[in-house]
Amino acid sequence: MAGSGTPTPSASATAELPDDGSRLDEGGTNAAPKAGTGGGIDLSIWQLQEPVGSPGSPTTISSSQLQSGYRDAYFFTDDDGAMTFWSPEKGVTTPNSKSPRSELREMNPGGGSANWSLDGTHRMSATLRVVSVSSNVCVGQIHLGEGGSSTKPLLELYYHANGDIVLGTENSPSGGQTTHTVGHVAVGEKWSYTIGVSGGDTIDLTVDGSTTHYPIADSFKSYQQYFKAGAYNQSASDSSTEGAKVAFYALDVSHG
Repeated sequence: MAGSGTPTPSASATAELPDDGSRLDEGGTNAAPKAGTGGGIDLSIWQLQEPVGSPGSPTTISSSQLQSGYRDAYFFTDDDGAMTFWSPEKGVTTPNSKSPRSELREMNPGGGSANWSLDGTHRMSATLRVVSVSSNVCVGQIHLGEGGSSTKPLLELYYHANGDIVLGTENSPSGGQTTHTVGHVAVGEKWSYTIGVSGGDTIDLTVDGSTTHYPIADSFKSYQQYFKAGAYNQSASDSSTEGAKVAFYALDVSHG
């Protein structure tokens, strides 16, 4: 299971992590994140949340820190160049979740949290592989932002340990989720997705070239939205070695 022997993360952005599978440069320190990592992932539009910190208040890593070379046991560049997220079952969570995560939250290029209207066309595309998972892991979200009191997502894309890829669409901002099996890929194999919205009323999902569409309830339309991607582990326990490891080779966002 991924994570065995995972070291305690260092607060240093350049701390050496010899046992977690991260790539080291010739000087023996972790290779810094940069354009080209994971197929050219732009880290300027993301903030990272990790499964450590104070109860109810996970540690967040800013866009500027990510661009400056942040690496630790929960976010690192693997041997094949993938931007990799590790989320053990034991970890600090947000006040509204029981599950830990190592996950990116979309930010505006000029700073500040992204919040965009359902009007228009918004897309997040990724190429990834789930290296290991104990139960299931959310690898992509459109989450509700400003516009009301709900802390729910509009949608979550899950990968299950049996290889099933499942989309969860929220029924309303107050809760309730409908799930749709949308694909199947063996653990460790690469696959791709695009999640997005168009016209203010339709969710568009493409998994390995197959596209499906789902209606958006009117009750969501007062809310702004933002993208999330990474390893949002859907199982929690007292284990620091069981969990989810997800490797991203490409991650792109577009708004229009």
